[in-house]
Amino acid sequence: MAANEYYNNNSSYPPTGPATGHAASPHDRTDGPLPPVPGKQSQHAVSPVSSPFEDTNYPPYPPAGNNATQSSGALGGYPDTSYHGPPQYAQNTSASPYDTPSAHGHNDPFADQNAIPLQQKTSGMSQQPLAYNADPEGRYPAPEKRRRKHRKKKEGWFSGRITWVVYILTTVQIGVFVGELIKNGILTGSPIQTKPNFNIMIGPSPYVLINMGARFTPCMHNIKKIIEGGITSWPCPNTTSLDAGSLTCSLNEFCGLGGVPDQSDVKDFRDRSKEPNQWYRFIVPMFLHAGLIHIGFNMLLQLTLGRDMEKEIGPIRFSLVYFSAGIFGFVLGGNYAADGITSVGASGSLFGILALTLLDLFYNWSSRRSPVKDLLFLLLDIAIAFVLGLLPGLDNFSHIGGFLMGIVLGICLLHSPHALRERTGEDEPPYTSVDNPIHDPQTDPTHPPMASKSPVVGLSQFAKQPMSFFKGRKPLWWAWWILRAGGLVAAFVGFILLLRNFYEWRNTCSWCKHLTCLPIKTNGVEWCDIGGLNLTTTSNQSSKREVGFDMAAYALDSFAGSY
Repeated sequence: MAANEYYNNNSSYPPTGPATGHAASPHDRTDGPLPPVPGKQSQHAVSPVSSPFEDTNYPPYPPAGNNATQSSGALGGYPDTSYHGPPQYAQNTSASPYDTPSAHGHNDPFADQNAIPLQQKTSGMSQQPLAYNADPEGRYPAPEKRRRKHRKKKEGWFSGRITWVVYILTTVQIGVFVGELIKNGILTGSPIQTKPNFNIMIGPSPYVLINMGARFTPCMHNIKKIIEGGITSWPCPNTTSLDAGSLTCSLNEFCGLGGVPDQSDVKDFRDRSKEPNQWYRFIVPMFLHAGLIHIGFNMLLQLTLGRDMEKEIGPIRFSLVYFSAGIFGFVLGGNYAADGITSVGASGSLFGILALTLLDLFYNWSSRRSPVKDLLFLLLDIAIAFVLGLLPGLDNFSHIGGFLMGIVLGICLLHSPHALRERTGEDEPPYTSVDNPIHDPQTDPTHPPMASKSPVVGLSQFAKQPMSFFKGRKPLWWAWWILRAGGLVAAFVGFILLLRNFYEWRNTCSWCKHLTCLPIKTNGVEWCDIGGLNLTTTSNQSSKREVGFDMAAYALDSFAGSY
């Protein structure tokens, strides 16, 4: 009965039993019934043979709220060490199973209040983001503290990394388009072209676009047909008629932007002394658009696909591909498109970004949720754009040039394909530099060594020991980097050759026109002839020949492909 007296009486420790004559041990608990379960505990049945000394996996220790000084029910200042039944695992998983309140409201009698608290050790990768784990691109989960802080913050246009390049380009292009409408309204009396025909793009006339910097080859170099034909009269920017008598401006007034030399006394096509050279017409057209429909499609693509790509590869790579693809597209069109085509728009640049998206899909095919669906969508978009570029008066060469440059620069600038990195055993850092420094495991043992090197470390290693940088590289690594270097050289050489051909050689391509038009005739006019400079002879006293300019024959830089 000593055990029953022990459980049923709140006596001091150690209790003495008259029957036994010695101190009762707290382990003698098999000779009496278990006490009633406290009200706050779970009512699940627990085996009576369970013991707190069983070798089980304990939760983090010490439990919250365990304090030895709160033993108010003990006598003489000593804690109550009596046994109060096996621990019950309550529904509240945040508390320790050994934090079960006793029958007398006391804590665990075996808790060592002076013990060093044990903490669950986590890996270094989850404690502090490293240089490559800092995730500047927002593709990987943020640290726990950051997730809790921004859990309720809604994602929007300015959440995460802000794509400043896309926003600045879009703002400038919209502002320039507003300027086009204002200038067209001042010159013609209407912000959009209504005479002699309506601009289906809902925008200014092609003459205003030429005067504001559209790609127009007569303002950029000598044209044999113009020099040998003695063309001296051109349309004025405020022209609203198709009559030959309305051609009353000089080429200097027509081109604007500082003007071009007077070629009235030039008789030899090879005479370059007074050749027009507004080379910036390869760059300025990226900020001009032919109408509301044109700029609407372009900006929609730029603010969706372009914004995602800038987040992926960073602003420097994005800007390089954007401007290179746009300029290369206008250079290619200047060489092989019709001389009378007025080409404007950012479609060539956006086709370069579209090429990057296609490469990124192939590079990360295994990690995409639905790669086939993404591929079909991109191929459909590209096919529709190129087919619409075959319509009369549209400069499909700008699309082709921009797409080709995007493919080449994408191979050079994008990270290697995931499957190739696995085979070569190489890893690559994020596209952009990060704020956190790289930790040395010898000086900072809290962080594990990095699996790959940062660009700064790689460059410093290459500068100090160039030969050791290439030691141990696999043949596949060499083949891939030779391909990338060759693509970069090919893009640069191709750009130089096209510029030389545009200004000096003037070699043409008889079959290239089929890349931008279809062999279809409507109303007796071949589609491939639209956009050419039609020469007419006026009956004025000077008998000078003038340029017959077809208002419907200017290019919109294939607006249909920019959506």
